[in-house]
Amino acid sequence: MKKELTIRYDVFANADELSDADRQLFDKAAEARTKAYAPYSDFLVGCALLLDNGETVTGSNQENAAYPSGLCAERSTIFWTHGNFPDQRILKMFVVGGPRDGKQDTAVPPCGACRQSILEYERLQSEDIEFFFGSPEGEIVRCGSIRDLVPFSFGAEFL
Repeated sequence: MKKELTIRYDVFANADELSDADRQLFDKAAEARTKAYAPYSDFLVGCALLLDNGETVTGSNQENAAYPSGLCAERSTIFWTHGNFPDQRILKMFVVGGPRDGKQDTAVPPCGACRQSILEYERLQSEDIEFFFGSPEGEIVRCGSIRDLVPFSFGAEFL
């Protein structure tokens, strides 16, 4: 039996095409990117989360010489957020990544480990997290849910 899978997503040419509210989150993720510790890869990633109480939380990737002991921006931010705001729902998540020089036009999607971790929190809150990923100077992609990036995902229902 052959089946087909379709996902829906929006692509913006750059941050200027975002709504004002979304542009503010993009800017916070881009600012968090400047705080990344990435001396080995020179690939800086920033993340900004909007919580349902109006709070914005940011984070960045943190590398380590004892690879893979570092942590991606998405997971460092979402783990810290749940540890400090366990009862708040995440409404939106912005991730901005690229080389240190910022010269990256295509949107950089999250790695598989980050997708799985974000999915865990989306399931925990029983509500979709509107998810954006982009480059500092170019393309931005919007998905209505992280499930759009992990259509065949592993969850607690398999345990």
